[in-house]
Amino acid sequence: MHLPPFDYTPMPYDGPSPEEILALRKAHVNPGIFHYYKKPVTIVEGKGQYLFDETGRRYLDGFGGIVTVSVGHCHPEVVAAANKQNETISHTTSIYLNPQLALYAKELADKMPGDLKVCYFVNSGSEANDLAMLMARAYTGNYDIIALRNAYHGGSPSTMALTSHHTWKFNVPHSFGVQHARMPDLYRGPHGHDDPDAGRKYAEDVLELIRFGSSGRIAAFIAESIQGVGGTVVFPEGYLKHAYEHVRAAGGVCIADEVQTGFGRTGTHFWGFETQGVIPDIVTMAKGIGNGCPLAAVVTTPDIARTLASRIHFNTFGGNPVSMAQGRAVLRVIEKEGLQANSLKIGAQLKTGFLALAEKHSLIGDVRGLGLMLGIELVKDRTTREPASAECAAVFEACKDLGLLIGKGGLYGNVLRIKPPMCLNSDDAAFMLGVLDQALASV
Repeated sequence: MHLPPFDYTPMPYDGPSPEEILALRKAHVNPGIFHYYKKPVTIVEGKGQYLFDETGRRYLDGFGGIVTVSVGHCHPEVVAAANKQNETISHTTSIYLNPQLALYAKELADKMPGDLKVCYFVNSGSEANDLAMLMARAYTGNYDIIALRNAYHGGSPSTMALTSHHTWKFNVPHSFGVQHARMPDLYRGPHGHDDPDAGRKYAEDVLELIRFGSSGRIAAFIAESIQGVGGTVVFPEGYLKHAYEHVRAAGGVCIADEVQTGFGRTGTHFWGFETQGVIPDIVTMAKGIGNGCPLAAVVTTPDIARTLASRIHFNTFGGNPVSMAQGRAVLRVIEKEGLQANSLKIGAQLKTGFLALAEKHSLIGDVRGLGLMLGIELVKDRTTREPASAECAAVFEACKDLGLLIGKGGLYGNVLRIKPPMCLNSDDAAFMLGVLDQALASV
């Protein structure tokens, strides 16, 4: 397989070797961080949908830097906006007036439906979800929060409570009043694709937790609009509608985690929650919001925002002019280049191709996702659905060797995660399908 032609020559690399980098990491960097692949890839440059290693070899980025890159690596308009702001003033904090903060808040709020009009800016998805928890508890006066099993919402102690995935949890008191409802998984759960009422049935578990697992009053329900780390789990139709009804009847607010699904990635809608026909009370977002810069946000209603105005709320770097300028540029590029429509088009090409691969390779148990947020679940046996974790790792490695970088996840580590930059084109999609075909055949 050969990558599509790309008229770009990467810059010469004269830095430390991969072996030297790895040795430095082992000596001086957090030992808990991990690297992909048995032999780690050294990435020194990115352009559009492609990445380059220290030798100049080009790879197709099928994972968007863990979904942080939305409009393409080093997009010239985004880079220019950040550079110009860095040359003007890089930090003022929100205690002074600067136009970038106010303008971006207005532009982001204009993308939101309903009464979601007030923006808070922070630096990461963990911070955003931390703030959303605080906001919900302060507004409702209640404490209990319901999240979903197999969810991932961040790495701070309180967001670890929301996260129900043992890989990301430490042995610390992490309940913090959080309970976990059954994951509405149409592939592995008790209610499958053949049940038209699956959404309502899964949402009944939220109601059960409210009735018997708490005081009957809750602060919030939080869910990713499509589970990301959990393996690209798409909820059945009506799930969020019914869950939200139960939550609001119990005095709670509804939080949508759009860290991976937002900004047009699902194709049909700008926000993932819109695919379920609901409007949450609080929305959190990060990763692709800034195309790689440390930027995240919480958007809520004026009514909920008034609650936090009873105290001073401040974030030193949240809303800094450089991040604001970069976020504004990302919104402009998504619109100008039609990247939401492209996500729908190329996502459909990939999903059709994945389903065709499933006809050929029995290792594929399920294909799912929306737009350019896709997952391929691998199983040893389609009847028992035994997870093919080792086989998934082997496919993952083979793809890298063939020039394609993708992600993997799911509770059992058996789901290939496909979430490329939204500028992916048809030739790239064809290359990805060819590589996956070859990789699956090699296992």
